[in-house]
Amino acid sequence: MGAAKGLTALVTGASRGIGAALAHRLAAEGAEVAVVARSLEAHAHLPGTLRKTVEGIRSLGGRAVAIQGDLSDTNARRRIADEALGKLGHVDILVNNAAAAYYMPFESYSEKRFRIALELNVHAPFGLAQQILPQMRRRRRGWILNISSATATPPPGPPFDEFATSGGALLYGLTKAALDRFSVGLAAEVYADGIAVNSLSPVAAVKTEGAEALKMIPPDRPDLIEPVEVMVEAAIALCTGDPRTLTGRVVCSRSLLEELGRTPRTLDGKADFREEGA
Repeated sequence: MGAAKGLTALVTGASRGIGAALAHRLAAEGAEVAVVARSLEAHAHLPGTLRKTVEGIRSLGGRAVAIQGDLSDTNARRRIADEALGKLGHVDILVNNAAAAYYMPFESYSEKRFRIALELNVHAPFGLAQQILPQMRRRRRGWILNISSATATPPPGPPFDEFATSGGALLYGLTKAALDRFSVGLAAEVYADGIAVNSLSPVAAVKTEGAEALKMIPPDRPDLIEPVEVMVEAAIALCTGDPRTLTGRVVCSRSLLEELGRTPRTLDGKADFREEGA
């Protein structure tokens, strides 16, 4: 434990799922964490709130503050960055996790959904990085992690599988492919400043409360399910690793852990995590 001791982190989309889990682990590793979501209170259909994330971290002795804001809005993004810098003093780690995912055929996408997906999945990480980077550069230290998706990889074919032919993740994958390219390009520009920028995807559907509520977890395909602890462990490695060597990567969680010889740990960082059936 203590890989992030003395560091500060800004994590978006942290009211549930990967964002909340990573915020807990960063705090367990010693970081002071600012967590961001659109609302402090409960979602109409999904479990988890920003308040609960903060309360959970504090109950275990960690340090966390909540910042409410809509990341799809340019003015709100500026305020969120300013508030994070004001509350934390500086930001060592920026995790762009918040995203909008729509799964439907191409002709069903509305202009509103297209705009929200681009704003939240591409413009928000781009804009937050622009606002957070100057103070990282002054201090010559920082880590930016963009949470991507396996859908950024074009579907193989022809023939194409049923997921792709029924609509699949055309728009979601488009935005995540843009995020991957942004990550590598920015990594090159800030390499000399001691700042790491990486893009991380799970190799399968991450088992979170939100994913289960939206029926994204296939009950009969355990091979398509990834425990959130696996994704979080890979994220911790990229948020605390040596920026001279671990940067400019577009990588999947399990392959990174195998490369680094790293074993997933529980979200409190106190024990090795054992997957079901392992």
